[in-house]
Amino acid sequence: MTPIDKAGTYRLGTRHVKRLGYGAMQLAGPGVFGPPKDRGAAVAVLRAAVEAGIDHIDTSDFYGPHITNQIIREALHPYGGSLVLVTKVGAKRGSDGSWIPALSPAELTQAVHDNLRHLGLDVLEVVNLRSMLDPHGAVEGSLEEPLTALAGLQRQGLIRHIGLSSVTARQVEDGRRICAIACVQNLYNLANRKDDALIEQLAREGTAYVPFFPLGGFTPLQSGALSDVATQLGATPMQVALAWLLQRSPNLVLIPGTSSVAHLRQNLGAAELRLPAEAVARLDTIAAGATAN
Repeated sequence: MTPIDKAGTYRLGTRHVKRLGYGAMQLAGPGVFGPPKDRGAAVAVLRAAVEAGIDHIDTSDFYGPHITNQIIREALHPYGGSLVLVTKVGAKRGSDGSWIPALSPAELTQAVHDNLRHLGLDVLEVVNLRSMLDPHGAVEGSLEEPLTALAGLQRQGLIRHIGLSSVTARQVEDGRRICAIACVQNLYNLANRKDDALIEQLAREGTAYVPFFPLGGFTPLQSGALSDVATQLGATPMQVALAWLLQRSPNLVLIPGTSSVAHLRQNLGAAELRLPAEAVARLDTIAAGATAN
């Protein structure tokens, strides 16, 4: 058993993946736009992740754009049979790096074909529809047209499973009337817990919840409580934040990202960290403080 195996596994579509995966977003340049400063280092991180036992990589062709998927293909193709690549569609990038909604059937079809081509695949295992009704977060609104378009591509055999990203509980419920929903990928971490009820609902249904920005994303988590718990346990704050998520609910599947092999290895150490009840209680105060602010 490798250290990462201690995090356990969870069902994603028809596959079971280890609950500690890898998010490839940071392999692109600053602002997830353009090439990385060191492409060789990006390749090395991906290979180190797979060698460490990671079998779930999250990506998108709008990272870069195209850059991240091209690096994944360079580093890992031909892919091992246990590796699950999960991608996202629903956005595109402007020439200035802006994030632009791309939810029309034609744009989604193009995005699926771009992902297939740049990853070197004949079929995408999981495609998450990223709601861009508001680029800054989940808001209510119909996703029927784009989700119906993806379901059509699924029937064509280009997609095995469909997930949703940056969505509300109602959108998940509505989406299930169109197609099976393999996973939900939303913003969630120690300081952002608006999806607590949704996580519980998905757990009862056996559906994976994949928290993006598990470490805070562009604004890394900073908290006195987090630092104190980390010091007490002899761990890094980021290891504690990831361990909290692993203990939060068995259906959470994590995709922390990094462009550093050293940071990757630190993140994987979270699989071996067990938080005592008093530490969890202290960490739970972080979200309350964030809400109060």
